[in-house]
Amino acid sequence: MNRSQQLASAAILSWVIALGGPGSAAAQTKPEGEMRFALYVTLAPAWLDPGEAVPDNLTPFWMMYALHDALVKPMPGNLMANSLAESWSISEDRLVYEFTLRKGLKFHNGDPFTAEDVAFSFKRAKGAQLQEKVKEVVIVDPHKVQFVLREPWPDFMAFYGTLASAAGWITPKNYFEKVGPDGFKQHPIGLGPYRFVSMKSGIELVMEANEEYWRKVPSVKRLVFQSVPEGSTRLAMLKRGEVDLAYLLEGELGESIRDDPKLKLVFSGGIGTFFLDFFDMWDPKSPWADQRVRKAASLAIDRQALSDADTLGASKPNGNIVLKRFEYALPIEADPYDPVQAKKLLAEAGYPNGFDAGDLIPVPPYFATGEAITGYLGAVGIKTRLRTMERAAFFSALSTKKFKGLCFCATANYGNASTRMSAIVPTSGTLAYGGFPDIDELYQRQLTETDSEKREAMLHQIQKTLFERTRFAPIFDYFWPSGIGPRVEEASLMRIDPFPWSAPLEDVRLKRP
Repeated sequence: MNRSQQLASAAILSWVIALGGPGSAAAQTKPEGEMRFALYVTLAPAWLDPGEAVPDNLTPFWMMYALHDALVKPMPGNLMANSLAESWSISEDRLVYEFTLRKGLKFHNGDPFTAEDVAFSFKRAKGAQLQEKVKEVVIVDPHKVQFVLREPWPDFMAFYGTLASAAGWITPKNYFEKVGPDGFKQHPIGLGPYRFVSMKSGIELVMEANEEYWRKVPSVKRLVFQSVPEGSTRLAMLKRGEVDLAYLLEGELGESIRDDPKLKLVFSGGIGTFFLDFFDMWDPKSPWADQRVRKAASLAIDRQALSDADTLGASKPNGNIVLKRFEYALPIEADPYDPVQAKKLLAEAGYPNGFDAGDLIPVPPYFATGEAITGYLGAVGIKTRLRTMERAAFFSALSTKKFKGLCFCATANYGNASTRMSAIVPTSGTLAYGGFPDIDELYQRQLTETDSEKREAMLHQIQKTLFERTRFAPIFDYFWPSGIGPRVEEASLMRIDPFPWSAPLEDVRLKRP
């Protein structure tokens, strides 16, 4: 029986999980050396503040695993591992979650970590669902805090203890109130394995080891993250030894590493699923309102060829936006590549000569894949124009629902099938441009269903219906190639599975002389 099923059991009185305390590692050497990372996205100051992280964006956790810490978080071998909380329990009526905090921990500025910081951080967390579901946060004593729900909510820990939100990641109340949100982003203080040193906005972030980190002393003294949006530049920097790890080297860039004896080709990811979203399908006058047209678009795409070209075959075709490994997932095979059937469906829908579908907008920086998809669609008569955007502008337009046409989108929401679908399936979802009333009703009912089998049946029905109606055209679960330089002993990639970037960062190691 897995954790969520245990939570759903009516027989639970108090389920407590405990880990070993601070200092579980034996004598450790002092941190040494500097490790440099080449990032494919522009560094954003907002990523340094857990309170600014939105539930639909996994990217800030890239930095949070270094600077900050959470009560419960995904770690190697446990996707809901105790961290700042040494244990937690749930009441028999499933309305009260109580966390016992580790004692003696201090923020980077020396302030003690207490339950006040937990309550303060929760109140700042993005995501209206959390704030609506929790009636109050009770500080029992400096090292014990309770979350009292308005009604039983099976997904509380999916949101609080995974990366489905940043509500469980802690900011220091006293320091934050002193410097304010802008001051905090300029010099963040956390509980994580690395301390903030400096940031050139959008260009470079420098951190140094926190030798008092409770889990273990980091091995590397200094971490430097550099924004390098152009893939060939990242590869060149890696080959010249200017960086030790270059993320996202797609296609030929990744292939070139195979024959370089000094470099190592690696793959990470597994959390993001790419899919086509049909923004105009809710307009009855749009061709996309016809399910046959949406299915034609799905059949027009050769998923394995896309994976082979962009990710050296690492990405796995999926017929569902929910990862197969997630609780309550319904395994669905991806649509086959069948352009003949695609053309037949278009003709049956009244478009024997195809139609102009407007823009196809790929999530940055996956423009090459977007361009390939425009080619596949065009081959069956669905004419699209590739529209590329800067990353921040893309997500701003997506969340404010200003797009028209098609999106080569992605979801990387953590948790289970319910949390995975929360932003894009129900009409109320933050990134949903429309929805089906019957699915909305079923989705709302499963949110409070405490019987695990009944809940699974409802969530399976939702996923089955989404597939039958071609609500989305899922493409693949995304794994990407990256390159590691010769100085690296441990890059800490995929030690947390799934998580696409190096983590835990206290575990990265350079080779020692």
